[in-house]
Amino acid sequence: MMGGKEHTVSAIRRNDDSIEYFYVKKEKKPALQRLKKIPFIRGIVAIIESAANGSKHLQFAGDRYDVNPGEEVEESAEEGSKLQMILGVAAIGVLSFLFGKFIFTLIPVFLAQLFHTWFPGKVAQILLESGFKLVLLLSYIYFVSLTPLIKRVFQYHGSEHKVINCYENGLPLTVENVQDQSRLHYRCGSSFMLFTVIVGMFIYFLVPTDPFWLRIVDRILLIPVVLGVAFEVLQWTNACRNIPVLRYLGYPGLWLQLLTTKEPKDDQVEVAIASFNKLLEIEKDPKNIKLN
Repeated sequence: MMGGKEHTVSAIRRNDDSIEYFYVKKEKKPALQRLKKIPFIRGIVAIIESAANGSKHLQFAGDRYDVNPGEEVEESAEEGSKLQMILGVAAIGVLSFLFGKFIFTLIPVFLAQLFHTWFPGKVAQILLESGFKLVLLLSYIYFVSLTPLIKRVFQYHGSEHKVINCYENGLPLTVENVQDQSRLHYRCGSSFMLFTVIVGMFIYFLVPTDPFWLRIVDRILLIPVVLGVAFEVLQWTNACRNIPVLRYLGYPGLWLQLLTTKEPKDDQVEVAIASFNKLLEIEKDPKNIKLN
């Protein structure tokens, strides 16, 4: 999946080796456009939009997985039914993201509390909580990456990064050129996940850890704050990636991508190139292209 200023495009390879495309035009609602210009708030809007948008593309790919062309289930011809289906998929995507964030935020709190007798101080508890959160995140990514399906998803993820790096380096988009590129990229959402752990740790130092019920409430209420600040940190590290000293600030996010991306096969790179070329064709202005 590739994203531009006006559209998001997905390309999938069908059973007959053909490539099929799915693209969604981004809606420009005045209220959302104003929110996107406000620092810290714009990150929340971008995350919700990405979750909703990504769900539509995953639904498209899932409906056609292992299904021969021409054998797809016919959709309802009624526009109202189609609209409800799309809104339902988007809502599920957003709710799934929020549910996952709640789980990864609260479980470490309870785990750290189990060690309160041995590590009673505020600093010790926050460090312990952040450590559990990091271990939980890395373990989850590692173990799901061992499954064949997720490994394949991570290979396509790597191919997306390689195509973007090839394009940004000014090279022709051939399989050979793309495969020579790094599968890591500063603007990846994987980096964002790690930054939420790091940013959250520093923000938690500003609020109390006792009593325990207040700590739970704080963690829930601070979720949008952590997300908003982490998004700004991600943007900042990307802006500094060509500055010799500051570029290292983005390295922790790149290291996490060693788990969330895998080296793709040539046929997967072909699909990523096709998706990017289709986006270039639709957007018409190369300056609109960005990495989702």
